[in-house]
Amino acid sequence: MDIGNPLDFTGRVALVTGGTKGIGATVAQAFLDAGAHVVVCGRNAPTTPPTAGGREAVFVPADVRDPAAVSALVDSVVEHFGRLDVLVNNAGGSPDADAATVSPRFVEKIVALNLLAPFYVAQAAHRVMRTQAGGGSIVNIGSVSAHDPQPGTAAYTAAKAGLLALTRALALEWAPAVRVNHITTGLIRTESAAAVYGADGGASVAGVIPMGRMAVPEDVARACLFLASDLSGYVNGADLAVHGGGEFPARYLAVKAAGGPG
Repeated sequence: MDIGNPLDFTGRVALVTGGTKGIGATVAQAFLDAGAHVVVCGRNAPTTPPTAGGREAVFVPADVRDPAAVSALVDSVVEHFGRLDVLVNNAGGSPDADAATVSPRFVEKIVALNLLAPFYVAQAAHRVMRTQAGGGSIVNIGSVSAHDPQPGTAAYTAAKAGLLALTRALALEWAPAVRVNHITTGLIRTESAAAVYGADGGASVAGVIPMGRMAVPEDVARACLFLASDLSGYVNGADLAVHGGGEFPARYLAVKAAGGPG
C-alpha cells in the first residue's frame, strides 16, 4: 500500500515558540524543508527569520508567558493560514542559580516560562486543533533535568518535571483529536551554549555520553518531525529521549579513570 511520504508536511501549518534562534530556529527550518507553513514567535523580531528551501517562516511577536498574547498569537496563525496542525513548545531555559538564595521572582519567572507558558500555548492551539479536520499534534520540548536534576537548576528542574506531567495529562484529555508528546533533550551543542560546556566547546563532555557526542539541534528537529507526522499517529503521551543514552554513572567514570574495567 502506497502511503506517500509521511514526512511531507505540505499544506500543514506549524507554530514553533522560541523559533527565532538556536534549537527553535532549526526546528522551524526542518518543518519548512518538509513543506509546512511555519510561524515562529518571540519577544523580539529576529534579524533574519528561519528560512529553508527558498521559503521563510512568518514571525509574530509574542510573550508566551502572557495568556492574552498567546491567544492573539494563535489567532494570527489562523488568520495567516486558516489552520494550525503542529505546535512545538520550544521556548524555555534558565541560568543556573543557588536554590538557597534565589529570589521568589526568579523562581516565578522560570516556572512561568518553562511550565505555564507551554500550558497557555497548548490551550490556545487545542482550541483550533480540536475542531479542524485531522486534529493536531503538540510537541513539548523538555529536558533531562526533569529526570536527573543538576546543581543550580532547582526551579528549572521542577518546571520541566511539571511539563512532562502536563504532557501526559493533556494526552489523556485531548485524544484522539489532538496528540500531545514530549521530548527529553540532553546536552545540545549550540553556539550560545558552547561556553557552558568548557573551553573545548563540549569535546570533553561528549565522553560521558554513550553516543560519544553531544546532540546537535538537528537531532531534536528530526524527533519533532517524527512526533508531528503520521508515522507516530498512535503515539500519544510519550516521552521520547533524545539524549544519546543519557550519561555514564559517576561511579563508572571514576573506576574507568582509575584504570579499572570499562
